[in-house]
Amino acid sequence: MAPRKLNVLVYTGSGSTVESVKHAIYSLRRLLSPNYAVIPVTETILLKEPWAPTCALLVFPGGADLGYCRALNGEGNSIISQYVRRGGSYLGFCAGGYYGCKRCEFEVGNKAMEVVGSRELAFFPGTCRGGAFKGFQYHSEKGARAIRVNVSKDAFKGAGVIPEVFTSYYNGGGVFVDSTTDKNSDVEVLASYASDIDVDGGRDKAALVYCKVGQGAAILTGPHPEFAAANLSPHYDVAGYDELIASLRADDDARTSFLKACLTKLGLDVSQETSGVPSLSRLHLSSISSSDVDDLLHSWEEIISRDDGEEFIRAENDTFHLQKPETMWSVTGLREALTPSDSPDQKPPGLGGEGIVDYSTIIKRIVTHENAWPEAKATPYFNHHAFYSSLQEYRRSEPEAEEWGDFLMYGEVVTSTNTLLEKNFKLLSKLPSGFTLTATTQVAGRGRGNNVWVSPAGSLIMSTVINHPAHLAPSRPVVFIQYLAAIAIVDAVKSYGRGYDELPVKLKWPNDIYALDPRQPSGSPPSYVKIGGILSHCSYSSGSYQIVLGIGINTTNGRPTTSLDALLPSHLAPFRIEKLTAGILARLEALYKTFVRRGFTRDMEDAYYNHWLHGRQIVNLEAQGGVKARIVGITRDWGMLRAEELGSDDKPTGKIWALQSDENSFDFFRGLVKRKI
Repeated sequence: MAPRKLNVLVYTGSGSTVESVKHAIYSLRRLLSPNYAVIPVTETILLKEPWAPTCALLVFPGGADLGYCRALNGEGNSIISQYVRRGGSYLGFCAGGYYGCKRCEFEVGNKAMEVVGSRELAFFPGTCRGGAFKGFQYHSEKGARAIRVNVSKDAFKGAGVIPEVFTSYYNGGGVFVDSTTDKNSDVEVLASYASDIDVDGGRDKAALVYCKVGQGAAILTGPHPEFAAANLSPHYDVAGYDELIASLRADDDARTSFLKACLTKLGLDVSQETSGVPSLSRLHLSSISSSDVDDLLHSWEEIISRDDGEEFIRAENDTFHLQKPETMWSVTGLREALTPSDSPDQKPPGLGGEGIVDYSTIIKRIVTHENAWPEAKATPYFNHHAFYSSLQEYRRSEPEAEEWGDFLMYGEVVTSTNTLLEKNFKLLSKLPSGFTLTATTQVAGRGRGNNVWVSPAGSLIMSTVINHPAHLAPSRPVVFIQYLAAIAIVDAVKSYGRGYDELPVKLKWPNDIYALDPRQPSGSPPSYVKIGGILSHCSYSSGSYQIVLGIGINTTNGRPTTSLDALLPSHLAPFRIEKLTAGILARLEALYKTFVRRGFTRDMEDAYYNHWLHGRQIVNLEAQGGVKARIVGITRDWGMLRAEELGSDDKPTGKIWALQSDENSFDFFRGLVKRKI
């Protein structure tokens, strides 16, 4: 079965501008979450990585299309063209629209700015001519304007409510000339410029076009329907810019509806409810023994500062305000909770509405529960009693599980559990092993590389601190801790209760959790999809390696792939995130303590192999010229993938290789680095 296409890739390489990339990623995440992961990619990814099989949409934002040509002409454009013609989708905004045409004509006659020439992709078989309106200047808003665009509603049959006209941001885009002549029967005009333009745009004055390309399709735009007024900053040096923002804001619903219709026409599953930008919630600090919270706060004494009777931790990336539970339901506390957009510690100064948020400027509030666990009304999506009672129950069957999970900090909406710990070393250095931060929703969740996305409710999201003594590192390498975590996750799922041991959950090297796809037709070969992952960050402090071990698992949320609940037969109860979190912590602590005493034991190795997907899998090591190898395990010294090289007859050559992933690849079996052992 072909991989599910769940990635929306936004080009951020040569030629793109930061502003255009920012707007594209913001709008796409808002409209497509949680069905897709919107991921920035560079030309290196497009040229070197196997991105196409999992890509639902490739997006080229505004910028300068000559930069795109320099980076991707030849091989890159051939890969992109093949992707679209085989059923992929391309969305080009402004410069990305010029780039997708057969010919580009920009500012003809203006020697300083003129760009004229053919383009290789040629999704639109004609010319994109611009700027449609005069005044464009590179790296400037002086040529920007709010324009009216007439929608061709017949092109969106079955797409729901579509506006007849909408207001769009414009800055330098083109018009698609002779778009609907007989020879261009595979082209539809989606929208036209409502007013006169400053170049010859033919009879249609086409502002956006849809092009059928082989089995796939492309939408190319002149204006910027992805630009939201909420993300435009005032430009006091540009006359009329405030009016531009006001015009866009007044018609934002129509613009959003049109952009949704375009994404739907490209075959994407668009969220019915537009995802807003959730406000950050309080963080609730508690302990299995509530009085221990006071001891933990005492150990933080040297990093706490006091202003007007209020306590703060001003760490490297975030500022934390320590509060008592009794202030939560005061008039001031309720006002903060009910009007977050007006609260200075919820939104950065000057930001309103649904715009892009710089979360590092927002003060994070920690409520310290020193007398009792948080009340249900304070944490309606996480039951602390269920968590701590489950932890005690698991400890009865795991004698070595004694401390991890004793301290828990929970937030309904956080930036990223990993980032809040690893980027704030002043706080991290004061945390004991087993301290765990968990959340219901992340708005800036961390993934491999620089991937960032919203983690929806229903995911198990946790980050645990492990202080690994430095003197143990040579014989107990830190790399094995991610393997211990993987074993702990699968063990916790399968030991959740009677009947859960048969759930088809597997490990993919080095740090992903996969499950049998329940949507696979009966009788088809088994197909596994990713439902979780592990992200480990390591730093050094006071004789220990401080590891922030992040874990994310689709537990009750079925999108974007599937979830643990979807695997359950009807007679088994759904998973409770509180209980599963406790089970993972207890199992992980027991495994880690055994690892410290005895290393990565044969029992651990066997447990890992019992759950993994790669038994004797044959792979081609493309980075080494296509050498064929069979995976036989992991090395017991540094935890690398162990493989035996195969000859042309698929028989072992006698060479054994250790393989290490670059951890930034779309496919771990691309970009493997090998060394002989």
